Amino acid sequence: MFLTAYAQNLTLSIKGEVEISETLTDSLQKEKTFNSYKALKAETDSIFIRLQKKGFLESKLQKIEKENDSLYSAHFYFGKKYSSIKVYYSEETFSKRELSLVSSEITDQYFILPFELIEAALQKLNNIKSENGNTFAKLSLKNISIENNTMLSASLASDKGVKRTVDSIAVKGYEKFPRSYLKHYAGIRKGKTFSKKKINSQNELINNLPFATSIKAPEVLFRKDTTVVYFYLKKRNANQFDGVIGFATDEETQKLQLNGYLNLELNNNLNYGEQLLINYKEDGDEQRDIRVKASLPYLFKSPFGVGLELKIFRRDSTFITTEQQARVTYQINPTSNSYIGYKGYESSNLLDETATGSPIEDFTSKFVTVGASYTKSQSSSLFPVKTYFSIDTEIGSRDLKNTSDDQIKLSTIVNHIFNLNYKNSFFIQNSTNLLISDNYLTNELYRFGGITNMRGFSENSIDASLFSVLNTEYRYQFNTGLYLHSIIDIGYFENQTLDLKEKLYSYGIGLGLETKAGLLRLNIANGTSENKSFNFSNTKIHLILSSRF
Repeated sequence: MFLTAYAQNLTLSIKGEVEISETLTDSLQKEKTFNSYKALKAETDSIFIRLQKKGFLESKLQKIEKENDSLYSAHFYFGKKYSSIKVYYSEETFSKRELSLVSSEITDQYFILPFELIEAALQKLNNIKSENGNTFAKLSLKNISIENNTMLSASLASDKGVKRTVDSIAVKGYEKFPRSYLKHYAGIRKGKTFSKKKINSQNELINNLPFATSIKAPEVLFRKDTTVVYFYLKKRNANQFDGVIGFATDEETQKLQLNGYLNLELNNNLNYGEQLLINYKEDGDEQRDIRVKASLPYLFKSPFGVGLELKIFRRDSTFITTEQQARVTYQINPTSNSYIGYKGYESSNLLDETATGSPIEDFTSKFVTVGASYTKSQSSSLFPVKTYFSIDTEIGSRDLKNTSDDQIKLSTIVNHIFNLNYKNSFFIQNSTNLLISDNYLTNELYRFGGITNMRGFSENSIDASLFSVLNTEYRYQFNTGLYLHSIIDIGYFENQTLDLKEKLYSYGIGLGLETKAGLLRLNIANGTSENKSFNFSNTKIHLILSSRF
């Protein structure tokens, strides 16, 4: 039996001493057209090599016979086929766990490989050696013999070469790149075992930093006694300005009401990875929120950093609350951070008389704070964060009129992007805050609502001792600079001062457009509660511009 491959000028068929299955023939004969006898002859040489790799070790090309002017027959002797090989190894060379990556049959002395997978398995094992620092290691099979009619046996030989460690690290392009990020963020340290795969993944971590980008793959210089790794980086603009303008209808006057906020982030201007954040919010109803935050990572080239934060919130002529926070941060690994710190609150009642059912009092609070966060990035300019999780706890007490009450505060945020394909993705986020106390004051409650959590509601318009908000977006990305998304938010909150429990809902649509000035976003959402019917006048429109400079 033979298979004929039709070509422009010459055709080749394969013949053997036994019948050849169509499947085997298809796997042996890759080329189907030949413009010359030289090309046809080269294909017969390739067929012989493929036969050897498939276990036909006795095979040989007997002759090439010309049938007519355009047809040639290659006569092969196939011989016996060996289906597997038993490879004897030393446990000092590979562990069973490593061998399980290439074989499913492993004992303390040997492992078995299908014959056709020998080459790929040796390459895989060689890569493992390379990842363990033996960059120039070479593996081979020696002492090959016949085990039985279908199996061979051999010994695994290893030329280990010189085990390499990272002896020197050089940064080209962005010479002032903060070196602490190499060590504590990316995990690149001198003396560590050299691994090309790991170096590439560490370079990807650096590329995900907001203030640096990789302009080419890392390179390695192997000297006689040292290994030098070169990273090619470029500083990029990391300062960010966010401006938000909100449009809503005043519930009492039914007139258009403007609100918004300004957010300024100054990142890495001193090449230390430092950050200064200034945030100002105003809801158009005499409610103002100011936040200033500064952080400096990797003090004295250690994994520890410091952060300071000041918040001032004022609600018309009702009350004003000041928060002060200091924390010490610790980088656990490239994706995880933890911190411990102190937070103090001071609030003043600005009213001559307090409204019934809304207790507002002067108080001070002191808390020990502990928290952690996890961030997983992805290669996307529009949505750079794939997964985020943070938990913040505050344990302390509130002093009020010479009395002290123990309190606990808990805040969590978790979000994730499910990438369905290149154009479609689904975003989901939950934000939950809880205050545990024997009694509650209005001016110590959490405040939520607005563009950053419960869309379709006015900024910081809802007071709560407990709230949980689920934000969802189905996103359709037209290209790298334009996307459309849905808005469906579900919320629940409790206000212990009013003995109130309520569910909230909001629906809407959003648009994002990358412009020369930055990312321009438009959000339109309408919010309502379970006890209220839909009212178009509750619709909130927000225009957001995020610009890097």
